Amino acid sequence: MVFQIRKDERKIFSIISKAAAELGSPAYVVGGYVRDRLLARPSKDLDIVCVGSGIELARKVGNALRPRSRVTVYKRFGTAMLKHHDLEIEFVGARKESYRSDSRKPTVESGSLEDDQNRRDFTINALAISLNDRDFGSIVDPFNGLEHLEAKLIKTPLEPGKTFSDDPLRMLRGIRFAAQLGFVIEQETLAAIGEYKERIRIISQERVATELNKMLLASKPSVGFRLLHDTGLLQLVLPELEALNGVDEVNGKRHKDNFYHTLQVLDNLAEKSDDLWMRWSALLHDIGKARTKRFEPGVGWTFHAHDAVGANMVPKIFRRLRLGNDQSKYVRKMVALHQRPISLTQEGISDSALRRIMFEAGEDVDNLMLLCESDITSKNPRRVKRYLENYEQLRQRMSEIEEADHLRSWQPPISGQVIMETFNIPPGKEIGIIKNAIREAIIEGDIPNDYDAAYAMMLEKGKEIGLERLE
Repeated sequence: MVFQIRKDERKIFSIISKAAAELGSPAYVVGGYVRDRLLARPSKDLDIVCVGSGIELARKVGNALRPRSRVTVYKRFGTAMLKHHDLEIEFVGARKESYRSDSRKPTVESGSLEDDQNRRDFTINALAISLNDRDFGSIVDPFNGLEHLEAKLIKTPLEPGKTFSDDPLRMLRGIRFAAQLGFVIEQETLAAIGEYKERIRIISQERVATELNKMLLASKPSVGFRLLHDTGLLQLVLPELEALNGVDEVNGKRHKDNFYHTLQVLDNLAEKSDDLWMRWSALLHDIGKARTKRFEPGVGWTFHAHDAVGANMVPKIFRRLRLGNDQSKYVRKMVALHQRPISLTQEGISDSALRRIMFEAGEDVDNLMLLCESDITSKNPRRVKRYLENYEQLRQRMSEIEEADHLRSWQPPISGQVIMETFNIPPGKEIGIIKNAIREAIIEGDIPNDYDAAYAMMLEKGKEIGLERLE
């Protein structure tokens, strides 16, 4: 089969082909770029394998481009990279690899194209396009990758146990590809993931997190997390989520399976937002339920304070996965607050209660409402309709309060500096006492959210705690 080279690809492919011919190093486009082009998916990463020195080929191509392209060399890995328009092009010499049992870092030596394709993770990623004069544009497909693309099948090129034992990250990648592409993992390959799952322990948490992030960004992210659960990998990479799985029964009373509920919430949110950290919030919103589950006679199953417990679990999970501190704070806030809006839909809720949630959520209040709406997983259409109407009414009340009080991006009308200068005091607990008093007065509606009212409250509270205004 001949690959249909597009007009925008022909020039760069021809430059690489000519440079490779001059070096006597046959060159091929390999891997994800080939796969994505055949699937009509966008791709900005072009991987070039040559039977020779990838670094030399990169330098020759960089010099041939107009304007010249700067080549970045990674001698430790024997690779080089350059940018051309919107493409990132990586060059590497064909190689073969061997692994020790305690490491995913291979012993590498030069090899043929066949050796290089043998070391690929999946058949759909082992496809290559020849850039050589004798067969320019032809597809080299030793493992029936084209057939597997057509069948939407994830399969390893070699025996799957060896593939996953050599590099356990491939297990997560296989599941991620299934989620991203809507493919099915071939039965023997799937079974091998379950068999070799313990090997994932040698993979760094950063790499695990990268794959989890990509699964979360899939159009239907539940696919990846179901596969993680089914293969036993979830217990190893995110045990807090696995702990939600299962249903207990006492005196004929059961609770819902919080694991599958969570996946439904995640998919619901994914239909409305492609924000990664919102999706993490959905994934972890009920993470505290496993630790707070209790059966109370006469009441049934309860999960009291699971929002607070779950929020306290978020930083530990994020630290373990080496995810960002700012993102951790955001997800923690979403988890902590996700139960609050439903209680605010009841009749008779005061404006001060609404001001409080708006103050605590700040600029993220709309995202919080989106998470709460995604948390509706009832199969009863009338109940769903009622919940959505309640949330819409809550939004309307919040909008009216925001218009009057401007709490969305709330900043204290009186700064700590003003307090110190007014009372001629150094930094200390008194400043916090006064600022908290002003905040509570605004939330309760006792004073408007403006400087003059806050200044008067500052003087009043200062006098109350024994401070004298500097004249």
